[in-house]
Amino acid sequence: MTKPTGSSLDAHLDAEVARDATLADTAATIRALAAAAIDVSATCALGALAGDLGAQGEHNSDGDVQKALDVIAHKRFMQALEQAPVAEVASEEAEDVVVLNPDAPLAVAIDPLDGSSNIAVGMVVGTIFGIRPKVVAEGDPNASFKTPGTTQTAAGSVVYGPATTFVLTLGNGTRIFTLDRAEGVFLLTHDALKVVPSANEYAINASNARHWDGPIKAFIEDCQRGTDGPRDRDFNMRWTAALVADAQRVLIRGGVFLYPGDGRKGYGQGRLRLLYETAPIAFLMEQAGAAATDGRTRVLDLVATKIHERSPLVFGSTEEVAAVAAYYEGRQPAAGRSPLFGQRGLMRS
Repeated sequence: MTKPTGSSLDAHLDAEVARDATLADTAATIRALAAAAIDVSATCALGALAGDLGAQGEHNSDGDVQKALDVIAHKRFMQALEQAPVAEVASEEAEDVVVLNPDAPLAVAIDPLDGSSNIAVGMVVGTIFGIRPKVVAEGDPNASFKTPGTTQTAAGSVVYGPATTFVLTLGNGTRIFTLDRAEGVFLLTHDALKVVPSANEYAINASNARHWDGPIKAFIEDCQRGTDGPRDRDFNMRWTAALVADAQRVLIRGGVFLYPGDGRKGYGQGRLRLLYETAPIAFLMEQAGAAATDGRTRVLDLVATKIHERSPLVFGSTEEVAAVAAYYEGRQPAAGRSPLFGQRGLMRS
């Protein structure tokens, strides 16, 4: 079998620091995160041989029941970040900001284990992180995380699946590195990704359809109508219940992902967290030529008021994200072959 010929993650980080010396601390933090990801990948690969990784424990910061692998991943990433130039960490698995090295220059927001519902059945899980400068504000221990997503110096995600991939941007394009398990290194396999502007796939949890608001219902219904509806083409639906996997699919072959707010109690702003889920994914998408909004507003312009704040998320091919915004604004999609039928789709609630 021929091994990948791409450069290593370490070599890429060296090149990024040579391009911009201010990224040195960010690169050091990414190296620490990558080392932890390799360890978590090894545990995931063992499956049930590592014990009951899906065993339920206490509740995390968001009220979700922690799985054993959630705790393992959180502990390993925190250990890694203690050795990095990181002052503070906002983790899904910690109620408050964790202070590591107070004099360090960076703050990290992280979801150590995305897709926890997939653990017990051996499906894809992952990690999401965003790195940003530390901010000091008297009387506000969360100040570092109350800046827009545009302040992120880097963002990434890890997919623990048939292969382990490390998706990364330092503001100079989005790339995918794949773990060479024999050598224990990440090698470049997808360079300078460019998401196609339009594709015939969408990802959404259709079991929540009865709770969606009018614009989301109309958009999905019109996709389902295929060539008989105003979108004028057939679509496929994909849903993995792991944000990292859906994001990687969009990066490679386009499409649109939607996790909107809905009418259920506590779901008005969806379930994804702005700091350590939607903002990092938005940075990865924009750096690959895609778009990311909350349905209307650019995600990277949003500012959290608390570390576990939620945000709706729509990302992917630019034309598809723009189409969702058009439904929210009440405008007729440009592809509509039948104005009457298309308008009925738009107005249905």
